[in-house]
Amino acid sequence: MSENIILVVEDDPNLLGTLEYNLNKEGYSVITAVDGAQAIETARREKPGLLVLDVMLPKMSGFEVCRILRKEMTVPILMLTAKDEEVDKIVGLEIGADDYMTKPFSMRELLARIGAMLRRAEMGATQPSPEYKTLKINELEIDVERHQAFLRGVELELSPKEYELLAFLVRNKGLVFSREQLLEKVWGYDYAGDSRTVDVHVRWLRQKIESNPSKPVNLVTVRGAGYKMVD
Repeated sequence: MSENIILVVEDDPNLLGTLEYNLNKEGYSVITAVDGAQAIETARREKPGLLVLDVMLPKMSGFEVCRILRKEMTVPILMLTAKDEEVDKIVGLEIGADDYMTKPFSMRELLARIGAMLRRAEMGATQPSPEYKTLKINELEIDVERHQAFLRGVELELSPKEYELLAFLVRNKGLVFSREQLLEKVWGYDYAGDSRTVDVHVRWLRQKIESNPSKPVNLVTVRGAGYKMVD
């Protein structure tokens, strides 16, 4: 995988050209695809360091592209959606996208997010193995080396970002983190815009680790402050 190569998948030629121009100015090598099938073929061949993926694509949707590639590689995926609808964002995050942006978006913010996602991916690749191999809280157990989480011995099906968020909160059990702090610690950047990304992941985690997600006892909300894991 080459961290400097970014694959941009967008069928709008004007936006595709704008993205390619600005990313090139930032020093990235840009490869492009204009439909879902071409995106998968190009990603498999070129192994980019990051994928900017539009949701609405010919031949195959961005959701399907994300679902397929996520099973094959750990490349960071930033999805672009033209709809300001939470359901689209939830679907994208659930199938393994690392972040999303709604069109129209600020090019400056897009570049900032891409830079942060790449830095975080690089940090994850170079971090030494943790001293501990497992994390435990209540009926949850996390295998740090294998990036797996278990509830009462049954493996949970988590997206990469769900796992990272859960592991971070369990590692820091009892501590309260605001949405902005979680975005910085887990997503890897200071976030000045929509913080619903965290809420979406918390909601999905609760559906997987709580007996009653509407009345959580593990991952709880601290009103006016944020979230924490309760031991």
